[in-house]
Amino acid sequence: MATVLVVDDEKNIRAHLATYLRGQGHRVVQAADAAEAVRALDAEDVSLVLSDVRMPGMDGLALLRELRRRRPVAQVVLMTAYATVADAVEAMKQGAFHYLTKPFALDEVGLLVARALELASLRRDNRELRRAFGSDPLFESQSAPMLRALETARQVAESDATVLLLGESGTGKNVLARAIHGWSPRRAGPFVTIACTTLAEHLLESELFGHVKGAFTGAWKDKPGRLEAAAGGSVFLDEVGELPPELQAKLLRFLEERRFERVGDERTREVDARIVAATNRDLEAEVAAGRFRSDLYYRLAVVPLRLPPLRERREDVLPLAAHLLASIAARHRRVAPALAPAARDALLAYAWPGNVRELANALERALVLTSGDSIAVESLPDAVLAPPREPAAASLEEVERRHVQQVLASSATLEEAAGRLGIDPTTLWRKRKRWGLD
Repeated sequence: MATVLVVDDEKNIRAHLATYLRGQGHRVVQAADAAEAVRALDAEDVSLVLSDVRMPGMDGLALLRELRRRRPVAQVVLMTAYATVADAVEAMKQGAFHYLTKPFALDEVGLLVARALELASLRRDNRELRRAFGSDPLFESQSAPMLRALETARQVAESDATVLLLGESGTGKNVLARAIHGWSPRRAGPFVTIACTTLAEHLLESELFGHVKGAFTGAWKDKPGRLEAAAGGSVFLDEVGELPPELQAKLLRFLEERRFERVGDERTREVDARIVAATNRDLEAEVAAGRFRSDLYYRLAVVPLRLPPLRERREDVLPLAAHLLASIAARHRRVAPALAPAARDALLAYAWPGNVRELANALERALVLTSGDSIAVESLPDAVLAPPREPAAASLEEVERRHVQQVLASSATLEEAAGRLGIDPTTLWRKRKRWGLD
C-alpha cells in the first residue's frame, strides 16, 4: 500500500480521486492548496503526488520543485485543464512523471499511478543501493530500465551466480561489476579485473591461469594467475567476447568445475571465485556466426543484465553532468561551475555514442576551457555542438519497428507496452516476433 497525496483546490475532484485510489488499495492524503500539501509532505511518507497546476498561491510547478527538495524519491503527476506543449515540456524538465489533462478517465489515472509507484519504488531501492555502495553517478538514475538493472544486480549479488553485463562501451559495466562484488558476501575478498583485449593469446592464458617456470620464453619462475589471486572474491572478465577460441574452452571448464591448470603444468588446481563478465558485443550474433561458443555463452549468461546507453536515458544526462562536474572540479581543485542554459540544451540534444565516458570527457574539456562560474555552450566539444545528421529515409515499417522497440524497452510488461501503443497485446506479440524484438 502506497501513500498518495492529492492536491487540488476543487473539493469534488479531490474526493473523486481519493475514492478511486482508496478502491485501488492506496492510502490517500488530501490538500486544498500547495501550502497544505507542503505540510503533508513533512508529516507523511508520500510516494506519489497528484497535483493541480493552477491553484491560489503556490502553483503546481512550484510545489513540484519543493517536492523534489523534500521528497526526491516521490513521483509527481500534474493535472490541468489548460494544457499546452510548453507547460508539459517545462513540467518534464522539472522532474514530473507525467502531465494529465482534465477531464481524464479514472482508468488512465490508475495506469499512471501504477507506473509511477513502480518507478518510485525502484528509486527508493536505488537510494539504498547508493548508501550501501557510495555515490557513484552511475547510480543516480531516473530511468526505469536502468533502475531495474540495478535492482536485479543487487538481488543477484547475494548469490554466486555468474553475471553477464551487456551494453555499449562507456555505459558503466565495470562500475556495476565492482558494485556487485561490493554488495555480495564476498565483499571482503579480492576483486580482480582481467581485460580480455589487452594481451596476446598466450599472455592472456598465462594472465588468467598462471604458468610454471619454463612454460614459454620469458617464464623464469612460477607465477600464479589472476584466477588464483581472486580466491574468495570475484573475477571481472572485461570484454569477454574478445576471448580466442582455445581460451573460451578453458574458461568454460573453469566455470563448470572451478578447476584449471597453469600453463605448462599438469597439476590441477581449484579456486573458489565468482565470475562477472562484460561485453559490448552481441554474443548471440557471435554464437550464430561461430565466433563464440554457445555452451560458454549460456554458462556466462546465467543472469544477463543490459545497461541502456545514455541516449535511452535522457532524463539522466543533466543529473549525471552535475555529479561528474563536481567530481572533475574537485580533482582540478576548483569550484564546480554551472552549465549555461544553451550548454544544458546541447547536452540533452546530443546522442552520446560514447555514453557516460564521453560525457565525462566533454565536461572535463569544458571545465578546463572555462575561467568563469558558468560553462558556455562554446566550451563543449565540436561533436556535441554539431547539428544531428539527417537520417537516411526509412520505410514506414522501419519507423514503426523503432518506435515499438523503444516502447518495449521502457515498459515493464508486454501489456503495458501495448497500452502505451494503443494496440492489442496479441498484435504487439506478433509484431515483436516478426521483427525479432524478443
